[in-house]
Amino acid sequence: MTETVPTGSSIPHNTGARVELAPEAFPADSPFANEDLRPVPVAERKWTTYNFAALWISMAHCIPSWTLASGLVALGMDWKQAVFTIALANIIVLFPMLATGHAGPKYGIPFPVLARASFGLRGANVPALIRAAVACGWFGIQTWIGGSGIFALGSKLTGGHWEDAGKIAGNPWPLWLCFILFWALQIAIIYRGMDFLRHFENWAAPFVIAGALVLLIWIAVKADGFGALLDQPSKLGWGSDFWPVFFPSLMGMIGFWATLSLNIPDFTRFGASQKAQTWGQALGLPTTMTLFAVLAVLVTSGSEAVYGEAIWDPVALAAKTDNAFGLLFALIVVLVATISVNIAANVVSPAYDLSNLAPKFINFRTGALITGVVGILIFPWKLISTPEFYIFTWLGVVGGLLGTVAGILIADYWIVRRTVLHLADLYTPGGRYWYSGGWNWRAIVAFVVGGLLAVGGSYSAVGADGKKTGPFPADGLIPFLKPLADYGWAVGLATSLLLYVALMLPKGKEQEGLAA
Repeated sequence: MTETVPTGSSIPHNTGARVELAPEAFPADSPFANEDLRPVPVAERKWTTYNFAALWISMAHCIPSWTLASGLVALGMDWKQAVFTIALANIIVLFPMLATGHAGPKYGIPFPVLARASFGLRGANVPALIRAAVACGWFGIQTWIGGSGIFALGSKLTGGHWEDAGKIAGNPWPLWLCFILFWALQIAIIYRGMDFLRHFENWAAPFVIAGALVLLIWIAVKADGFGALLDQPSKLGWGSDFWPVFFPSLMGMIGFWATLSLNIPDFTRFGASQKAQTWGQALGLPTTMTLFAVLAVLVTSGSEAVYGEAIWDPVALAAKTDNAFGLLFALIVVLVATISVNIAANVVSPAYDLSNLAPKFINFRTGALITGVVGILIFPWKLISTPEFYIFTWLGVVGGLLGTVAGILIADYWIVRRTVLHLADLYTPGGRYWYSGGWNWRAIVAFVVGGLLAVGGSYSAVGADGKKTGPFPADGLIPFLKPLADYGWAVGLATSLLLYVALMLPKGKEQEGLAA
């Protein structure tokens, strides 16, 4: 069942825990290979613990992260329940993040190439395209939020004239202009490549932290205390009303970063060591997200004391100031924060994923441009229209599907292969990862079954007015699966992991017999 020692001249040496493919062994003429997908040479794996921590700090410090707590409070939680839910979710998602990230520093390969080991050279396009589609949606959401922030602060600087401008599709035309300009700026940055991204994240991380602390100090100075929000009791309590909201919310919060738990090898492939990626992620992800949630609660509570209402949107709060310098500073912080998370989390992955679809025709930069176009076409302003739609529909369904893929990747890499991969075969038709015509039917079956159980029961709650709060039937798409829908990510991951291992057992025994 396991492959213990890579054989052949395709792997000339093993530098500690990092395996390198000899340049002459890389099948560059393969239809499944190009320069963006080839393993990163050991000499070019330079990212340190700080680089990974900075990556997560800059990605976590964004407007959607800030407003996660507000979405949970809007659903009836108090601030302590909201922060607890966010902290627990990020501790949980850290484990698959580290598990899938392990292949990056060891082999220097991106996510779609890692997926070839389990899904097959052609079958890997299934998880890659699902991940790409999700990233395109997130790219559009973040770009719309960033463009809206620029519009709000710019309108304040111009005396509110932008608000009165002519409307296109229900929104002032300057808002659309901010959206498109912000989109173009991000595409321009990603065209500079991954090394430029590393430098950008290094200085963006401390800058955004400073911006959040400035906002906290500013509101603390204006308020005599942090308002009544901290004393506001939960509308759900800790009893029977709380848990039906908590579990789908927890799955939604996990779904927030479930995307990165798949394609984290896109970044860890540049890691100098396993220690660098492990400590960098552990120090950067759960701590930063929890701290950011606490900051959001404190600042929002202060806004209630100062303005008589809880203002969860940091852009709307910053727009309350009449100081031009303060508005410009807030505008720069919004730009840097949104760009840093959007490019790293939502452009890098689909760029590689789309390149994997047709390596000879789509390179990293072309994939990034396709991502940007699709991110506009999915109408991102619709995806974040309500907390229910955003947390339960978008994050919940996405988390369920991506958890299913994560279960297969973890099962294959850690249980079936015990972290041993043959690099050249990941690019070679007819090699050990070719399976049947490039497809591993076992992975496809595990994905379909796990995905069906994870999201098949998706349902929409019914509000007090008797109307549904989302697009799904109130009884669930498949009614008898409805009880599983609130645990979609966990159900998908566990089901696909166990089923994949069971289906691969005969395959492993067959290989062991041939080896003997």
